[in-house]
Amino acid sequence: MPVTAAVRERCRALLPPGEEIHYVFPATLAGSGGATGHLVVVTGRSIIVLATKVFSRFEPAAVWVTHPRHTRIGPLAAGAPATIRLGGTVFEVDDEYAAVVGAADTEAFSPGDLPKDPLPDL
Repeated sequence: MPVTAAVRERCRALLPPGEEIHYVFPATLAGSGGATGHLVVVTGRSIIVLATKVFSRFEPAAVWVTHPRHTRIGPLAAGAPATIRLGGTVFEVDDEYAAVVGAADTEAFSPGDLPKDPLPDL
């Protein structure tokens, strides 16, 4: 399930000028029991991990870390819960966002494999 337009707008407010959001998905710091929320924002130039507010995993509070766009996000490590590793930090990701992780990596590393966007104006 994609994050809402309102969440994307809150994320956009924390991004550097000129950054365009391609993908956004929530993640939690592995081992935190879901208490440490983040939003992973993939743009054309970088992967920006935003820390969220304490009681809302969909309300970004600050930029936590930035990685270059050529950083591979996936694949999701199998298990319960599924995990990704970004710059040595392990995050838990809900299974429903597996396709988003895959699409973000495909866009960066093999863009010819992506299907055309059927609704480019959304």
